[in-house]
Amino acid sequence: MSSQLTTNPGPPVARLRSLRSVSLLVPDLKQAADFYTGSWGLTAVDQGDDGAWLRGTGEEHHILHLGYNEENALGRIVFALATRREVEDAARALEALSVPIVHEPGPLDDAAGGYGVQFVDPEGRLIELAVDRYAVKAEDTKGRAAIPNKLAHVVLNTVDIDAACSFYTKVLGMRISDWSEHQMAFLRCNADHHVIAFHQAPWASVNHVAYEMPTVDHFMRGIGRLKQSGIPPEWGPGRHGPGDNTFSYFTDPAGVVCEYTSEVAQIDEDSWLCRVWARTPELSDQWGTAGPPTEKIRRHMAGIPDPGHLSRLATTP
Repeated sequence: MSSQLTTNPGPPVARLRSLRSVSLLVPDLKQAADFYTGSWGLTAVDQGDDGAWLRGTGEEHHILHLGYNEENALGRIVFALATRREVEDAARALEALSVPIVHEPGPLDDAAGGYGVQFVDPEGRLIELAVDRYAVKAEDTKGRAAIPNKLAHVVLNTVDIDAACSFYTKVLGMRISDWSEHQMAFLRCNADHHVIAFHQAPWASVNHVAYEMPTVDHFMRGIGRLKQSGIPPEWGPGRHGPGDNTFSYFTDPAGVVCEYTSEVAQIDEDSWLCRVWARTPELSDQWGTAGPPTEKIRRHMAGIPDPGHLSRLATTP
């Protein structure tokens, strides 16, 4: 873990408002884009040989970016701030903590535009704090089309769950909503029970990415569409204990686990108490419908060891 937390870091560097998007790097960009715009239900707002930017039905320009890498990897995770002043203040605070900044506050080279700062966390993940992204109009979700409306959460494998939680709470101001024993921690930045979760593992990697459906009906219809496309769920449907959200897990063509979810618990900051959940079948799935996760989905959730953003930069010709 970096030395930035060896002393009291002071107040968080920023107030994160929401999880905006995630970027995944995959070996076959076209195959991945075809899956997410086809069976998964997202819409391309910009797509070319160098990447694809895919939206749901919400107001975010995109919730998923796909880029190229020889092996699966995390590209970046993007959080929303409110103003450019907040971006600049965050950058100064990060610099004072010796957090490596890879993009100083300024215009972002992204199809969504915007203004932001990018830095790497202690395990090398690229994190972006962004404002002023291009606006898109939210689409009607009252119909029966099963399309995700937003990015729900990203679960990350970590070699040191306590150190990861320390950075994301003390530096980025997130709050721990619940624990699943000492194996998983669920972190929030707004009323959603979690937007990031950490899973103790032998190496750092993406565990899975979850996309929120507007209702349980949309959630089930999405599962049905995938099954009719020859893509059955690998774990689910069910309802988790921590977060009280529905779940159904699949694997995309690159081997990255993706999840449909709905009805994520909403947190009242004044009354919520963090709990430690036992890792038992009846709490992993309150409905009792999913059964245990298969070895195949466990293997995919373990992911491929990710050396991090700076290591990829160092090896890029």
